[in-house]
Amino acid sequence: MVDQQLFKESTLYLQLRKDLEPFVFSEKLVEDILDAGKEAVIGFWDALYDSQLHCSSHNLYTQQRDVDKLGGSLMQQILLDVNGHPLSSELKEIQKHHRQHLLEKNMPRPSGSTGKNNLYVSDRYMDMIESQVRPSHRSSEHKLIETARKHKEYLQNYLETVPLNKSFSWCYRRKCAPHAVMVTGVPGIGKTTLLKKLVCDWANEKFYQRFSFIFFLRFQDLNKLEKISLESMILQEYPYLEDQLGNILQNPERLLFIFDGLDESNHEINFKSSQICHDIKQVGNVGAVVFGLVKQSLLKGCSLLFTSQPDKLVGMDISGFKRVLAIVGFLPKETQLYIERFFMNKALSDQVFSFLRENGVLYTLCYNPSYCWIICTLLSMFFKDQPTNDYQIMSSPPKTLTQLFAAFIARVLSNSSLDKISTRSLLRSVGWMAEHGVMNHITKFDKQTLAQFDLDMTSKLLPTLMKEFTSYPEPFFSFLHPITEEFLAALVHYIDYSPENLQRSLEKVKSYKNNRGDLFISFLCGLSDNTTRTILEPYLGDLSSDAAKDVFTWVQEYATEFQTLKKEKLLSIFFNVFEMQNKDLVAESLESFRKFDFGGVPLTPLDCSVLTFILQSCGEAEEFHLNGCKLRIEDIEKFAPALHTVHYLGLATNNFGDDGIMFVGSALKHPNCKICNLLLSSNGLTDRACSHLGPAISDNQTLRTLILSYNKLEGPHFGDLMTALSSPNCKLEELL
Repeated sequence: MVDQQLFKESTLYLQLRKDLEPFVFSEKLVEDILDAGKEAVIGFWDALYDSQLHCSSHNLYTQQRDVDKLGGSLMQQILLDVNGHPLSSELKEIQKHHRQHLLEKNMPRPSGSTGKNNLYVSDRYMDMIESQVRPSHRSSEHKLIETARKHKEYLQNYLETVPLNKSFSWCYRRKCAPHAVMVTGVPGIGKTTLLKKLVCDWANEKFYQRFSFIFFLRFQDLNKLEKISLESMILQEYPYLEDQLGNILQNPERLLFIFDGLDESNHEINFKSSQICHDIKQVGNVGAVVFGLVKQSLLKGCSLLFTSQPDKLVGMDISGFKRVLAIVGFLPKETQLYIERFFMNKALSDQVFSFLRENGVLYTLCYNPSYCWIICTLLSMFFKDQPTNDYQIMSSPPKTLTQLFAAFIARVLSNSSLDKISTRSLLRSVGWMAEHGVMNHITKFDKQTLAQFDLDMTSKLLPTLMKEFTSYPEPFFSFLHPITEEFLAALVHYIDYSPENLQRSLEKVKSYKNNRGDLFISFLCGLSDNTTRTILEPYLGDLSSDAAKDVFTWVQEYATEFQTLKKEKLLSIFFNVFEMQNKDLVAESLESFRKFDFGGVPLTPLDCSVLTFILQSCGEAEEFHLNGCKLRIEDIEKFAPALHTVHYLGLATNNFGDDGIMFVGSALKHPNCKICNLLLSSNGLTDRACSHLGPAISDNQTLRTLILSYNKLEGPHFGDLMTALSSPNCKLEELL
């Protein structure tokens, strides 16, 4: 009865919206909400808050188009998602059993955090941000830097977010409600977590009740199958559905199939193949069955949700997916909220977040939930009130990516009861297998491969480094995360040093066109730092200093090519140099390289931290071009300690505003300031910037050219600048 009343009222307001002017309709709606009483007002504000929190303005327009498109049926769709379809008693009973089964298999488990707060993943992982995109071709850039740059572009550009429960809603661009959706994202970004949340929310009757049944299938599990029918594929995972499966499949529009991990499939999945299944009992290969569902020759009307890493989709025909979404990870506010929930202590979380904001490398990694958990786990050793034995791992918080993962592995080893000799032996075997995997693009290892590398499968330490998956014809193993594999692959060259093996690996990785193994190189460079190696030596014994010397030599030889590299590639190399934390090496390698031009490249916090380190190591630079790099106030703040070392400083067309000028002013006031030419055009500056520039120019003895064009400097503070320019101390010769 209540539902019918809601439907009538919604139909009435939809009609009013068509008949009345927008402002008049809004007034009428608000008046009726106020007249309806306190609960209606609270509900109205809750809805507005929810829209602001989860939707950009573009999403509000999208919702308006949904209303225009669906009209009177919109309320029916909403009620269907809440209440579901009517089912027979038999189907209702089997649905109840199915919900319970999915909950038991997918309910989040403790993620292994240390200390008192052993929280569940679902308690600590924030909602993911999804943006409608198409997969692009591979970049030649360092994978970590490339992903960080894309993430910054997502933040700065016009995002269309699609909430999880709207994945199959009307797509304005495609003019349809998609039946097949592809969700992409880099490893660890939260694809599987997102799916498990969806499945659990459905099983708990929170949303998507329009689907009477959800079938959650993993390509990892499907790898063990050869020829199979769709019917058998379902029963393989859900055998208890056998008696009612025919009835369940009679209404395909009530079904959702989830296929997780397309990138992990061993089968050829060709969405343009001539091999396709047309019947639920027809036996074919896995690819033909999957393609039949996408092509709608099988169960026409059913919905499909796939996940994949972006690289897998390059060159693949995915035109059957009318919506392709990318999970881009945490936004800054979500990172902060994650940290607050992790520490459950506002003072501690504020302290950690402040530290991360100052560290561009670690802060950049926080967009990824997996990395964010590792970072929070390790930083908890340094920021908690009560000291623990974990303090012995490092004397200060990590500054580089290599230090972060060295501390992470050290923490794993510290919880092991193995002696140094046994630990070193195991990591030698694991490391050479990881190195083999990195060089040959292998992420899954069978028992034969483990035996080939003399790996003791009974070791209690092994499960802390690798995870086992049950599969046909036998189990396989993979590292906890691809980045762990690359770290251990680099570490083994310091555990079991061989100049021939090291040189071979360096040259092989350098020859890869798609930058495969770029993290491996970063870790090799990072481990060349003696301070970083010290983190692991209490658990592994001495690590080779000869390997470090070889890496130094290789970087110095590579430095001769710096002048010919593209801007993005040069940033990737500079990141590796930053990991080494060797300022003397930087100064020596870049002795003849004093002109830095990164104009037009949207720099990330990671880039800013790396370039600041490079500038500080060089001591002095002739030119530093950062025009059009989309720098924000916090980016300029990161550059602040090194800006005074540059003769020609280009900061035009960044729009960092008046607050950013404060840091530029500090550079001009530095007693050893070298700045002669300063470009600040098109930065959104107002007269307030003059209050920072005026005193700075008065104190400066080196500045000769200042370009301030295309800013709006008129106002009460403009006089401060004029006073400084007319001062006898001012050495300025050219002002534009």
